[in-house]
Amino acid sequence: MTMDVIMEYFARYGGIAIFVIVFLEYLNLPGFPAGVIMPLAGIWAARGQIHFFPALLITVAAGLSGSLILYWLGYKGGELFLQKYLNKFPKQKPAIEEKLAWIREKGSLGIFLGKLIPMIRTLISIPAGVCKMNLLKYTVSSTLGICLWNLVFVGAGYFLGDVALGYLG
Repeated sequence: MTMDVIMEYFARYGGIAIFVIVFLEYLNLPGFPAGVIMPLAGIWAARGQIHFFPALLITVAAGLSGSLILYWLGYKGGELFLQKYLNKFPKQKPAIEEKLAWIREKGSLGIFLGKLIPMIRTLISIPAGVCKMNLLKYTVSSTLGICLWNLVFVGAGYFLGDVALGYLG
């Protein structure tokens, strides 16, 4: 998906497009990199198509929704889901095993910090569910981490986006 296509979706479908694309990115689906999607939401806000804070809130709601689905899958499917996931994505096994130990040790702080680390931030939800982490603690720590991560990227698009696009185009 190119930047022009994504911006066209934003223009056509507004906040719903932002939500859906960010939601898919937080589900860890290939082809939806946060480093592209969220700055584009910021650029769209800077151009006056949406206000900054609603754009940020949409990305946070989408990120939390995707994260809660992965948490739920980990919680309900537990080890079975994790094993099937690792069979499909075997290169992620060391990261997930490390995160299981980290979540057990660090708890909410581990989730918050995990949401700030590329690649780990989407994967950490599954082990949190597998570990049966308290849902309220998971939700609060995830929301805070997602908010900070998304603020950086949406804010970068808002304040620097057109300059960066000028260099690219």
